[in-house]
Amino acid sequence: MAKILTGIQSTGTPHLGNILGAIIPAVEMANSTSDESYLFIANMHSLTQIKNEKILKENTFSTAATWLAFGLDPQKTCFYRQSDVPEVTELAWYLSCFFPYQRLKLAHSFKDKSDNLKDVNSGLFSYPMLMSADILLYDADIVPVGKDQLQHLEMTRDVASRFNNLMGETFIIPEAKIHDNTKLITGTNGEKMSKSKSNIIDIFVDDKTLRKQIMKIETRSLSVEDPKNPEECNVFRLYEVVASKNEVELLKKQYLKGGVGYGEAKELLLNKILNRFSENREKYFKLIEDRSKVEDLLSRGSKKARVQAQKVLKRVRSRVGF
Repeated sequence: MAKILTGIQSTGTPHLGNILGAIIPAVEMANSTSDESYLFIANMHSLTQIKNEKILKENTFSTAATWLAFGLDPQKTCFYRQSDVPEVTELAWYLSCFFPYQRLKLAHSFKDKSDNLKDVNSGLFSYPMLMSADILLYDADIVPVGKDQLQHLEMTRDVASRFNNLMGETFIIPEAKIHDNTKLITGTNGEKMSKSKSNIIDIFVDDKTLRKQIMKIETRSLSVEDPKNPEECNVFRLYEVVASKNEVELLKKQYLKGGVGYGEAKELLLNKILNRFSENREKYFKLIEDRSKVEDLLSRGSKKARVQAQKVLKRVRSRVGF
């Protein structure tokens, strides 16, 4: 039986792009496989960006509530909070002693900000070693990653191989499962949906706020009667990923023919989001009101994760002479 591990950052409540592109596919995979799966909230990684106790706690909680609202089964998946497993930081230190400084300088997480070093903390620089510890601590065989995270997994494989070659066979070398079919969800301005671009749609806000977000979607200056190109329309692109094929085809015909305005299309999108995610929103709001339930599930998952983590760390400590 293989072990599958996935980590998610807690930088805020997951938006529509996160949900469609990552959460739903990951939950479906975890719930359908007979393999052992681990899913953790990477709140320690978030500390490289967020320096506010209340925000970090709230983000961690809302991230956990979102995954549960979309059907993650904590009975099948070991669902835990990274900071509840202190063994990960100890392993990260050991790994950092076996990985070259020059290789860390090539990490995208560092290079992307290296032009302005005053904004780079040492946690961001050593980020790949903590990520490697996240993976190697659980003897993970498979790590689903997007192409943008493939480099970090390669570093994990590299440091594990270096350790094994120098100290004896200790770590399982994980394999990447590339998300080739990951959906690119556009935001309200037509670019990739991202919190940093302030172009997100948050399905867990109240109806009035959600309406405001959708009405802000940028469109062209065309009248109701004018034919419209659906491929160039931000509203249509979003409708396409939440509606059924028949509904999408109907709106496409109306666009090409003319007679439908962007305001009407936005109302269709709003109603479709409210209808499609009504059950998920209800579950999320209930979890928000019952924080003890979420905390209990994370606590149970962390205890299970620590049992596995301590086994691996015992092997590592023995190899290095501790």
